[in-house]
Amino acid sequence: MKQRAEELRSTKGLKGAAKLAREMEACVSAIDELEGIDSEVATMFHRLVSEEAPDLAPKTFYGFPAYANGEGKVVMFVQPKSKFDTRYPTVNFDEPAHLDDGAMWPTSFAVVEVTSDVESRLRDLVRRAVA
Repeated sequence: MKQRAEELRSTKGLKGAAKLAREMEACVSAIDELEGIDSEVATMFHRLVSEEAPDLAPKTFYGFPAYANGEGKVVMFVQPKSKFDTRYPTVNFDEPAHLDDGAMWPTSFAVVEVTSDVESRLRDLVRRAVA
């Protein structure tokens, strides 16, 4: 919660391009601070989102690298394993993501290794999420 409060304070009073620039800087900084598989996943995902969903704005969400729509709502984010001492980082999709599939669908994906198959699957999910 402290991280989220700090994120909100850091952009207080900023609007438009200045706010987007500050949020982008925070996202890139959060990625740069990661190590190992966390760094690999976050770096790859940042690139994918930049390529497939350029309208999403990079920011941080509770310290996680995240990507928000034009309304400022987080659509997707990376949760590093180091944050909660878990076995793997996850790529997560929030409510604005268009991944609905019947009565039930996954919104979180564990990544234990960055491979071309993983990248391809995530690329498809990003495309679907913003379609």
